[in-house]
Parts: sequence; C-alpha cells; structure tokens
Amino acid sequence: MLDQDTAPNSSTSPPHSANGHTPVARNRPGLQWGLRATLVVACMGVLAWSWRDSEMNPGLLIDRAPRAQEYIFGRQMEPQARTDARLQAERLTDLTILREVESQLRRDLGIGREDAVPDDFQARLDEATATRLAAIGEEEYERLVRSRENQIVQQARGGYFPPETGRENLQLYWTALLETVAIAVWGTLIALVLAVPAAVFGAHRSMTILVPGSSRQNRLIRALGIFGTRRMFDICRGFNEFVLALIFVAIVGLGPFAGVLALAFHTFGVLGKVISEAIEAAKVPEIEGISAVGAGPVQTVSYSVIPQVMPYIVSQSLLRFESNVRSASVLGLVGAGGIGFLIDAKLKAYKFTEVATIMIMVIIAVTIIDFVCGRIMKRLV
Repeated sequence: MLDQDTAPNSSTSPPHSANGHTPVARNRPGLQWGLRATLVVACMGVLAWSWRDSEMNPGLLIDRAPRAQEYIFGRQMEPQARTDARLQAERLTDLTILREVESQLRRDLGIGREDAVPDDFQARLDEATATRLAAIGEEEYERLVRSRENQIVQQARGGYFPPETGRENLQLYWTALLETVAIAVWGTLIALVLAVPAAVFGAHRSMTILVPGSSRQNRLIRALGIFGTRRMFDICRGFNEFVLALIFVAIVGLGPFAGVLALAFHTFGVLGKVISEAIEAAKVPEIEGISAVGAGPVQTVSYSVIPQVMPYIVSQSLLRFESNVRSASVLGLVGAGGIGFLIDAKLKAYKFTEVATIMIMVIIAVTIIDFVCGRIMKRLV
C-alpha cells in the first residue's frame, strides 16, 4: 500500500487515456480558444483582402439601377425620334435601291467603278430607278422601309425585351442549339470513357488492389501512379473551357469539333478527380469478399470497386453534361461552334431582342435536360 505522501492525487494528476498517453489539447481550453481566434482572424483577413482586390461596391448597383433598367428593357422613344427613324429608313432604302440599280447599269454598259460615264448616264439611271421602284411596288417598298425602320428604332431604343419571335430566326436558333447539345454530348462522353479507368490509378484504394504488397518498389509504384494521375487531373481541370477552345480552334480550325475537344479535356479532369475520390470511399468488406473467392486485381476492381461507385459516376456525369450544355453555348464566341456564334454576331449587330430569344431557348433546353437527367437518376440509382 502506498503512503499518503506518495500516493497519486486524483485531484491534481492529469487523466490518462486508454493507451497510456496524456491528452494535451483536450485539457487545455485556452489553446483551443486561441486556435479558434486565430482562425477567425485569418478568415476575416482573407475576406478583407478579397473585398479590397475585387473592388466590391454594392452602392454602385443602387446608383446604376436606372441604367440597368434602361439597358435591359430599353429606353423610351419620343415621337420625334420615331419620325426621324422613319425618314432615315426611307432615305436608306432609296439609297440601297439606287446603288443596286447603278451597279446593274454599269455592268450592262461595261463601265467600271472608276471609268468615265456617258453624258446620258444620269438620265438612264433615273429611268432605271423609276422602273425598279415600279417593279417593287408600294407594298414591297413599304415592307423594306418598315424593316429598316425597325432596325433603326431597335438600335436607338436598346433593350432585350420583347424577344424576337420570327419563324425563320427561331429555326436558325434551333439548329444552332442542337449543335450546342451535340457538342456537350460528345465532350462529356469522351471525358467519361477516359476518366473512369484513369481514376482507378488516382485512388489509393484501387492502386492497393492493382499493386499489392508492402515492398519499397510497390509502394513507390503506387505513389508515383497516384501522384502522376492526380496532377494530370489538376492540369486538365485547371484550364477553362473558353481558353481550351481558343487553343483547339488554333489547332483543328473553326467548328464544333474544337468545342468537343475543349469540353472533353476540361471534363476529363473534373470527372477523374471526383471519381477517384469516390473510389477512396469504397467499402473494404466487399472488396475482401471478391478477393476471397480468387478474383484477380483487375476483376476485383471491375466487380467490386466500380459497381460501388457507379451511382456516383452516373450522377456526376449527368451533372457535368448539364454544365457542358451551358459551357458549349458560349464556346461559339471564339469559333468553336454552337449557338455562341449567333450570340456574338447578334450582340455586335445590337440585335438584343434576338439575343434574349437565344438565351431563353438555352434556359429552356437546360431545364429540360435537368428534368430528364433527374428522371434517369431515379431509374438507375
């Protein structure tokens, strides 16, 4: 029996854990509070730095609210402005007809643009112009003037509403939208086919199955395989689709194929990362059960690991497909095909109502794709 002077004092001696080690941080609340305070201060510092460098200015949104409303919905057109637009449309229409007639008359007479004209050229031009106007008719002439007037008013008024609803334009937009969806389909499919086997080499759990053993050589092979695969995913994921589209347009030329390659390159990095992380969470008992019946490393991965993460692969692939539809809609801005080419052309021509129609069609397409992908997930997962 220990003496009273040498017996341990339960009130002063530190408690011990089951393995004999003395907890440190658990019995030092001051240290925990200090770490939390340091973390809070660090987060506040990051927020303050990012606020300054991103030039955050919420008050600017309030000051520019009238400007935003005018830009989106257009400005009010005064009656005099509409009258001026009508007169300008008539002058432009007459000038267009006059130039067409003059070009045709010069071709008939064999006279070039810089050649001298005969003395009666102006009389012939006036007669040919009158004949052309008579052939056009009042209704066709009025249609040409109104079309030109609408363009002038639209450029002066601005705004995206009301959207364009012309049948010919809608058919053009629909064709470009289908091309955009096709780009997203193949970009996602190529990335998925390449990402699934690559992800196997980027996860510790699967690499332990493929390269078993604790020897130095096997550990080195696993480490190098995982490190190289993960860095490859980082490189592919680090490039934005827009930048990749610029690169592939320079390599393969203009067209949707460059968009497919850009989406496939970026999506490969994204899917490879998330699938490899899902493989890390595969259940060990199921893997051991397959191995116990004599399955080889490849068979174990194929029939135990991949089936466990298949629902996650399906969900992430559908999510990336939906995201790629949105991304493909802007790749046309750099010549990589899709509806983005039309968006760029209409914006440069100040045809904002047509841009609004295109954007609405893209939103509807993404909504439909999201609904269909949700139904597929319920069926397969």
